[in-house]
Amino acid sequence: MLSQHDLKLQAAEAALSLIEPMLTAEAVIGVGTGSTADLFIDGLARFRGRFRGAVASSERSAKRLSDLGITVLDLNQVESMPVYVDGADEINASLHMIKGGGGALTREKIVASVAQKFVCIADESKLVQILGKFPLPIEVLPIARQAVARVALSLGGMPKLREGFVTDNGNQILDVSGLSITDALTLEKQLNSVPGVVTNGLFAIRPADVALLATQHGIRRL
Repeated sequence: MLSQHDLKLQAAEAALSLIEPMLTAEAVIGVGTGSTADLFIDGLARFRGRFRGAVASSERSAKRLSDLGITVLDLNQVESMPVYVDGADEINASLHMIKGGGGALTREKIVASVAQKFVCIADESKLVQILGKFPLPIEVLPIARQAVARVALSLGGMPKLREGFVTDNGNQILDVSGLSITDALTLEKQLNSVPGVVTNGLFAIRPADVALLATQHGIRRL
């Protein structure tokens, strides 16, 4: 029986096999945030020197990359990337995701938008029929916290401030539980239009292109 760590490692290694042909002297790899992304970063160090560098979606990932001798680039220095690799808190069969459990949703969304291909790595427990069992993170400007919370309540959610947490952008996060998200694309657009919302953790406007899901019997690819 593979442990949770073993499954995450299996997904990370599958992503490394997938992206290895993309590694060139000019290639920049987009890297996400979280425990599965950490394992991908550790494996990516094997290939350092074969690609230009990486763009990280968080200060945490940037430090891990740098500590392993991988050049970390500012996204403003990069015009395009062949691939962005990151985990998910939930993903459905349409490759729509909820992300942001680690609080890096805004930078993750920005870096992913520049990549030609978005590869999601996760274990099969993250695959769901309907998104929303995992609380949906919304990054908000502090002044708008209560106003955004009222909107979330009106949509049937139960918003809760992530206590003692500040994003890399200096903002706060509301985690909204109790949602059953059948139209992720519409809800993502609706929440992003609320004044004071920086972004929300739905990735449906820019979904994953490929999901590599680790199972007890090997990798399942969507």
